[in-house]
Amino acid sequence: MNEYLRQQAEAARGFMPADEGLALWQAGTDADPSLGPFLEVGSYCGKSSVYLGGAARQQATVLYALDHHRGSEENQAGWEWHEPDLVDPHTGVLDTLPSFRRTIFDAGLDDAVVALVGDGPTVARHWQTPLSLLFIDGGHGLEPARLDRELWVPHLAVGGLLLIHDVFPDPEDGGRPPYEEIYLPVLDSGRFTEEPGLGSLRRLRRVT
Repeated sequence: MNEYLRQQAEAARGFMPADEGLALWQAGTDADPSLGPFLEVGSYCGKSSVYLGGAARQQATVLYALDHHRGSEENQAGWEWHEPDLVDPHTGVLDTLPSFRRTIFDAGLDDAVVALVGDGPTVARHWQTPLSLLFIDGGHGLEPARLDRELWVPHLAVGGLLLIHDVFPDPEDGGRPPYEEIYLPVLDSGRFTEEPGLGSLRRLRRVT
């Protein structure tokens, strides 16, 4: 990853450690773009989108960055983790789209990152394009995590890479849904092999 993009990614708002972000970028450069474009579920303010978008440009493909930009259930006004300046005074809920667009513009990735603004399950039910890389970092509740797995993983092409963020086998380290509702069922399906991940980032390749 070139130094400018790395600096832009690290400067962007978000909760992804730099080493996991670089692991995202590496996965993007390892993906086979002939299988289809990249897609991430959950973009927030665009930090992960810079890592994956930089890899997508290098691979001569695009990243579809999907988010409703209204914040997750645990990231709203009055909750512990919310960022007050991201709250839209008109709606009273988060609106991260302006911050996301600034991040992508500043990184010079408008030609490599396509924003999909909408409800993930709705978009998934109408999506028809196979994916070479799928990164899931959406809502961390039980139902959102389950739906992300059920509705998006089938769109990953055989040979494609599945990346899952915030996977914590130890309950003391973090929330359980990405581990219990996405990671474990995917492994148990027998359709994926696990490759080396980093921190809370898991990397699996679809084999059947």
